[in-house]
Amino acid sequence: MSKKAGTKTKADISRGKWQFYEVLGLLLVVTSMLLLLFKPNSLADFFNTIITEIKPVVVDIFLTSEIGIAIIASVIMGRLLERLGFTDGLIRAFVPVMKWFKINPAVIIPSVYNILGDINAAGKIAGPILVKADATKDEQKIAIATMIQSPQSFATFVLGLIALAVFGIHAFPLIILAIFLPIIIVPFLLSKTIYRSTRKVELKQLPRFTPRTPFLQTVFSSAKEGAELLFLIIIPAVAVVFFFIGILKFAGVWGPLESGLSAMLTFTSIEPTTGIVSILAAPTLAVAQLAELGQGIDPRLVVGSFVLANSGLPLSVIFGQVPATWVESSSLNEKEVLIAAVIGLIIRFFTAWALGVFLTPYLIG
Repeated sequence: MSKKAGTKTKADISRGKWQFYEVLGLLLVVTSMLLLLFKPNSLADFFNTIITEIKPVVVDIFLTSEIGIAIIASVIMGRLLERLGFTDGLIRAFVPVMKWFKINPAVIIPSVYNILGDINAAGKIAGPILVKADATKDEQKIAIATMIQSPQSFATFVLGLIALAVFGIHAFPLIILAIFLPIIIVPFLLSKTIYRSTRKVELKQLPRFTPRTPFLQTVFSSAKEGAELLFLIIIPAVAVVFFFIGILKFAGVWGPLESGLSAMLTFTSIEPTTGIVSILAAPTLAVAQLAELGQGIDPRLVVGSFVLANSGLPLSVIFGQVPATWVESSSLNEKEVLIAAVIGLIIRFFTAWALGVFLTPYLIG
């Protein structure tokens, strides 16, 4: 026997050791065999629970309702606005304020596109604009956190106004404080606390952002872009979130988690039923349901629900769509995008509580 044949290689020795995932995999194999032997229907029930959880959101909300079409339309609208000079006009309007704060004015672009279009379209359009404007990484993070303060579709904003009218709540002060003021305040606060690497930018230092693409090409390419966004990013992200909710429901722990979430929302002055819909499904659906609730609800909960719904929720957007979109269109990695989005969401919850508790008495009557 040759020396080579009698000697174990490093790969042989390494493969002979048990690794964590090998142990875990073997346990899963044994567990699966036992379930098939003693509870043969359990695996089928497991998948049925997951499918039952995913199907209503993916199919009923994003495929067969107006929301899926609204996403495609919002991308078309956003690209048309960009082509018609909206971004350059916006930059000129905000340069004086942001220069005073010593922040690149491009940070407010995602928020405004979010209000007029859709959060996914905002990232798709505004991410490259921030890079082109030479925004620092901290300024790009500020842009994401600020974007979460804005309604992720114009439909959410309009339906929210209808809900406020049903409960006799004055909308104008709430709109100013909940939607437009955060576009200025949040960048300022974050630039002084968490994301300090910002710099003052003069208008002459910024390039022009209006593309020269022919109008017909803009329309058709944006429609294609919107469809890709819906089918390749949004629906997979939503499916992943509700896949895990289905697992939690099958394990029997989702009920207590949902009850705890309802209690937390009530404590933070947010109507729990529509608040959960905003967090897990769609804010547009939540404000539509808010208008249908009885008149006996505390107005503070209605105000809190309105503020929360007019944000970057649901969670599938925060944890799936926003990272996927911004990693492709900015110079940030997935972790940086996700942390910035979560910080923005925390600020939004605090805003909903503060406005619900302290502003509501001045909005009734």
